[in-house]
Amino acid sequence: MIIALSITLFFLILRFTVTLFNYISNPKLTRVSKQFTDKVSILIPARNEEKNILNLLQSIAKQDYKNYEVIIYDDCSTDGTYQLCANFASKHPAFSVEKGEPLPIGWTGKNYACAQLAKQATGKYFLFLDADTSIFNGLINSAVQRAQYYKLALLSIFPDQEMETIGEKTTVPLLHYLLLNLLPLRLVYLSRSSLFAVACGQLMFFDAAIYRKKQWHQLVKSKVVEDAEIMKAIKLEGYKGEVLLANEMVKCRMYHGYFEALNGFSKSALALLNYSITAMLVFVTILFSGPLLVITTLNLSLIFYMLGLIMLSRIMVSLQTNQNALHNIVLHPLQMVNFIIIAFLAIQRHLTKTNYWKGRSLSE
Repeated sequence: MIIALSITLFFLILRFTVTLFNYISNPKLTRVSKQFTDKVSILIPARNEEKNILNLLQSIAKQDYKNYEVIIYDDCSTDGTYQLCANFASKHPAFSVEKGEPLPIGWTGKNYACAQLAKQATGKYFLFLDADTSIFNGLINSAVQRAQYYKLALLSIFPDQEMETIGEKTTVPLLHYLLLNLLPLRLVYLSRSSLFAVACGQLMFFDAAIYRKKQWHQLVKSKVVEDAEIMKAIKLEGYKGEVLLANEMVKCRMYHGYFEALNGFSKSALALLNYSITAMLVFVTILFSGPLLVITTLNLSLIFYMLGLIMLSRIMVSLQTNQNALHNIVLHPLQMVNFIIIAFLAIQRHLTKTNYWKGRSLSE
């Protein structure tokens, strides 16, 4: 009992220390006043995104960076995505849309779409954006400055997350909470180790010359969590990559409602652990058995100490990611329960090979 309690407290303190490090080091994309003019190719893979993509296209057209092209790859959508994009492009000369080809064997849909987009792009930098994001003034200019100053092959940004329903608020905050609670983000850039390889596929900003040489999406063509795999490959090749928070320059509404969020997170949860069911079970056990063990001691000092660490962590993460701290504190137990559900769904779908997203199988 004493040993288990000691291990629990050690991990609680360790995770709090990681969160505190991230809060103090403030890994946000810095706004810059200097104006850059390098051509940026904004590349958007889209499959059945008619309810999201117009917001993104309008946000690009309104932003303050001038030298860009936008190429949209309609990945065999069955809704009105292509026509909506074509109508928009007809009124905006910098925008174009391409109809996608049938997906070849051995590729995931997004990786193939991104690889095709890169073949057509002419910019000095490639900015890949998911169709459910929106960008704001300063984003492109700040990304160009960051990539040039730090000589980055890849800069990836975790957008601020927009949530409207209670189902989204009890699931989506898990993304930032687990990220900033478990990984010192600054080490993605500072460490050469591929152990610190994480990225966010919602926004990937590449040095185009290096991309053309290495063909990053083709390199990881069959991977579900392509963002982290690309960052790992970049480190292994001796290039530099960095991951930052959005600083209100990029926003995203990942999912619309509770069940879409569960389905979305479960499709990639196990892939993050290299499809190791054992690793997922161990992680879930450590994450949940510890707090339960502390509560069973009935030691009020220990219980309040644990709750204090959790609450402070939630506050720090919420402030960094522009989320409502009170909501995340109150909803923390439900978010943790939902993580168990996500883990269960990920394991179940992997074992039964029923992991699908937008009509395509993701099972390996």
